[in-house]
Amino acid sequence: MARAQTSTLLREDDGSIVCRTVLPGGLRIVTQQVPGVRSAAFGVWVTAGSRDETPAQHGSAHFLEHLLFKGTSRRSALEISSLVDSVGGDLNAFTGKELTCYHAKVLDRDLPMAIDVVCDVVTDALLRVGDVDDERGVILEEIAMYEDDPSDLIHDDFAMLLYGDTPLGRPILGTTDSIKQLSRSTIRSFYKKHYQPSGMVVSAAGNVDHADVVKRVRAAFAPYLDADATQKPLRGSKSKPAMHTGVVLNSRPTEQANLLLGFPGLARGDERRYALAVLTTAFGGGMSSRLFQEIREKRGLAYSVYAFSQGFSDSGMVGLYAGCLPAKVPTVLEVFQEQIQSVVQQGLTADEVARGKGQVRGATVLGQEDTSARMNRIAKAELQGEDLPSMDQLLERVDAVTPEAVHAVAAELLATQASLAVIGPFEDASVFRINE
Repeated sequence: MARAQTSTLLREDDGSIVCRTVLPGGLRIVTQQVPGVRSAAFGVWVTAGSRDETPAQHGSAHFLEHLLFKGTSRRSALEISSLVDSVGGDLNAFTGKELTCYHAKVLDRDLPMAIDVVCDVVTDALLRVGDVDDERGVILEEIAMYEDDPSDLIHDDFAMLLYGDTPLGRPILGTTDSIKQLSRSTIRSFYKKHYQPSGMVVSAAGNVDHADVVKRVRAAFAPYLDADATQKPLRGSKSKPAMHTGVVLNSRPTEQANLLLGFPGLARGDERRYALAVLTTAFGGGMSSRLFQEIREKRGLAYSVYAFSQGFSDSGMVGLYAGCLPAKVPTVLEVFQEQIQSVVQQGLTADEVARGKGQVRGATVLGQEDTSARMNRIAKAELQGEDLPSMDQLLERVDAVTPEAVHAVAAELLATQASLAVIGPFEDASVFRINE
């Protein structure tokens, strides 16, 4: 049997230890042993998402998220769910643009079962024709539910505007037409190509023993490990994807208008991401943020208003969202653009930056109190080929953000041509004034 390569990546002050093992064939296993907890979170991550689909495969990545729980050669769908339910655990999955994850959270004593179940569904899904037909209806219902929520749908409309009809621009769920046309053979082809150990990362966090996790994962993947295979290279791009500007209107007879004004942002690994996090948090991340104060508190223009950023491997986006009465849209847009111009020209105040840093610090620490969050963090660092800083190092990077750094990233990103997505009872997109 070929030897695995194991190393220790991190020792935290709280006593937690992060270890990494690479099995023959490139399957990577990372764990974080966390003292004092009785839970364990486990996940199998696939380095493929909706961005990896061809136009004919649109929706396949998310379709698989459903199908893999429908049965394996060892277990029925009911047996899969019953095993985890019977111990009070949680079994689920999610699909992103650039990855897919199948995960479970259980008591520490039930981790061996969770490893077995999650690895089983990922490696041995039957993908039967009948299951495809059954889940097609479920996914069409999911799409209908999603499209009935404009506050979610606006993000898909904005992505399509920014990236166009490309894998990054298309919705993760697929469309009604693409899901109706997907065949079992098309979905299975996506599965066979991307669900290979060389393109996967396994992660676990909580009261876990690294050597035991490695032993169990290796046994579960044994029939699929190819010692001659090489680890799938990190996702990369020779150039940034083309990004577009303009206005897109999704005309609907809604009681409330939803609008998202945004710009190209930073790629996921950009060193300025900490400054951007402080910017979006201070600008629109809480009740004390500038947008909340200007739009909701002072003027009563909207109930929900916030700023956000999202990074991909080679590009990103930053945006401002508001949901308001249709008649208030022009005023909200005017305030958005006035505040953008202000932060581009003058930056945020020292107090705003300090509050933003405090919020980012708090969210960083509090978010890592959960074993599922830790499982996510160590997996994403491995998937993205990034270093894994300690919590103290993360906080130091946030603390190091200066008002000048925040101003610089605002001046670079928010001074470019904006894009606007609107959902509401409007007939003509030309009434929305931006970039003037």
